[in-house]
Amino acid sequence: MLGTSEDKVREIGESMGLPEHVRVSELQRQRGYISVIRRNWHLLNYDQLLTLLGWDAEKLANTLKEDDFLWVKLGLLKPACPPLRYEPPSEAAKQRCARIRELVTARFGEAFTRPSQPRFAFVDEMSKPLPNVAPRPVTDDEPIRFLYSYFALFGDPLLDARLDPFPDGLLQRLANLGVNGVWLHVVLRELAPSKDFPEFGEGHETRLANLRQLVQRAKKHGVKVYLYMNEPRWMPSAFFKDRGDIAGIRAGDNITMCTSTEKVRRFLVDSLAHVFREVPDLGGVFTITASENLTSCASHYQQASCPRCSKRSGAEIIAEVNVAIAEGVRKGNPKATVICWDWGWKNDWAEEIIHGLPDNVYFMSVSEWDLPIERGGVKTTVGEYSISAVGPGPRAQRHWKWAQQRGLKTMAKMQVNCTWELSAVPYLPAMSLVARHMENLSKLGIRDMLLSWSLGGYPSPNLHLVHEFSRKPPPTAEQALARVAEDRYGKAAVPQALKAWETFSKAFEEYPYNSGGLYAGPFQLGPANLLFEKATGYHATMVGFPYDNLDAWRGPYPAEVYVRQCEKVALGFETGIELMRQAQMKADTESFIRNIAGDLRLAEAAWIHFKSVANQARFTMNRHAISKWHPMTHTRPASAEIDGSLERVVEQISVTKEEIELASRMYDLTRADARIGYEASNHYYYYPLDLVEKVVNCQYLLDIDEMLERSIREMK
Repeated sequence: MLGTSEDKVREIGESMGLPEHVRVSELQRQRGYISVIRRNWHLLNYDQLLTLLGWDAEKLANTLKEDDFLWVKLGLLKPACPPLRYEPPSEAAKQRCARIRELVTARFGEAFTRPSQPRFAFVDEMSKPLPNVAPRPVTDDEPIRFLYSYFALFGDPLLDARLDPFPDGLLQRLANLGVNGVWLHVVLRELAPSKDFPEFGEGHETRLANLRQLVQRAKKHGVKVYLYMNEPRWMPSAFFKDRGDIAGIRAGDNITMCTSTEKVRRFLVDSLAHVFREVPDLGGVFTITASENLTSCASHYQQASCPRCSKRSGAEIIAEVNVAIAEGVRKGNPKATVICWDWGWKNDWAEEIIHGLPDNVYFMSVSEWDLPIERGGVKTTVGEYSISAVGPGPRAQRHWKWAQQRGLKTMAKMQVNCTWELSAVPYLPAMSLVARHMENLSKLGIRDMLLSWSLGGYPSPNLHLVHEFSRKPPPTAEQALARVAEDRYGKAAVPQALKAWETFSKAFEEYPYNSGGLYAGPFQLGPANLLFEKATGYHATMVGFPYDNLDAWRGPYPAEVYVRQCEKVALGFETGIELMRQAQMKADTESFIRNIAGDLRLAEAAWIHFKSVANQARFTMNRHAISKWHPMTHTRPASAEIDGSLERVVEQISVTKEEIELASRMYDLTRADARIGYEASNHYYYYPLDLVEKVVNCQYLLDIDEMLERSIREMK
């Protein structure tokens, strides 16, 4: 691919002091392909990327389309990259490699020799059932508590039985924490044949056989399996060549299967009936009928462009889709559960949709949605994916009330482990916030819950905390926290652990929440996000590439306020870590010591992410100010301007040095704990060597800024 031998490439790595190459395992190939794509997106052209992956163009195109909006996460474009080819290093390149080697050896030489936990080590660990653990007793009146796998593949998890999304060890661990349901992302046309659409259903026998096996295994642990229904999915325009009677709205080359037609609704009903007949113990479905993928003509609020749907209200169309899904499920298995979720519904549609839902379904709403918050003097509202804001919010309470008036059962969607506020650790230690949220829901009588989207499925103390609220009567927040702390760390460590959790929680309430910034900001990459000498001009992408797009990161927060809020979170986490270390001194069994050590690693990783985001924002602000004046290109300015520029450059040097320290520490943490930097739908945000690259990146910028500092001081 590079026009040279492996030995030549290896020589280049050795000349930079990099550790010996370790071949990628089959497990990493199967589970880490998104990381491979993302890390090479700006480096390789399309053909070379296919060669690296060992894929054909069709497989990559399907992955970009179906794997949880991967094409969107990559920025909806492929940067133009010339073919990457090997050239014998010039003398200048050799000198640069030697300089990098000197830096890398000094900073990481010893660390390279220490043992490291392999990436995805948690898959093997959590696939093995724990010995001598009695199954959790299941009761008829226990609330629904379901979530996604910590390490399922998001694209097509049922096609290959080897990529088990819920091995027995994981099911056992989740069940023992009160989780009694898990969910899978599926595409309905891949699960059932169709008389009206004969091209549908390819491979459905294999998928249903694997689903059947999963359902039976989960049943042994008292866990039900639910399917995520975001249907009917759009199809390419060629599909409608002789099917103009069902064509809905167009988006590029994609067209909806119009649900205002009987044929499309029959596809939904018959396909779901087939699935639930073939897999009779399947727990049920939950629906998203607006936003996400383009499904009905009203799903993206464009029904006015459809000749049939334009004569109907969007609310009527959305309700009808839910009715068809429920009809199909009940036709296959009358006992299965149907959960209708209001995610993406327009506020002025919600009441009409709720009144149009079928009887005997659950109605679910994101608990914290529309919750008003004020941070750093900036007033805004929470969209979703927030632990830092304690719900429920006004939207959920309003919708639950309408549903209860209809006689529907109500439930909440929450994130209790982690959110897009920070998803690079499996769970956040903001336990007091989770406890308060659970207490608030208990007071409203909301017991049934979806506990995670694609992120947040790790068997954690946070799930243990949620399970405490299944008791009758439910505990107070303080009682639940004390029980979890004692079970996890031992009685002697409880006082300091509770102080630590409260400190983490108060700090997290300072998080500069804004819906756009959750996805655009560098919180997920943390110290692995590179600093840039000059403005890139790139727009940040959805949890993919933050670049240096500070305006997208900060949303409604002024830049200085955004930095201060991140620093407040980081400072609070730093204090909480010290309290956790004090609790660690009290832990008196091997199990307690192991638990608190693991939780400390994750808390420190979270602290580094928050601190690094503050640094990156500060660096970008300073870079912008410094670029307006440079001693080599301007006549001698006034003394005040020289002093101001010097202050900025000195601060820039300090920030860059701190980023070196943070990246170096994170290198140690992530090598010790393979969970750090991973999330199911994005795979690894970064690998340990990406943090080595960050140190090299920072040193390069540091050399430039230190030279600039000398020039300014000479001018003084």
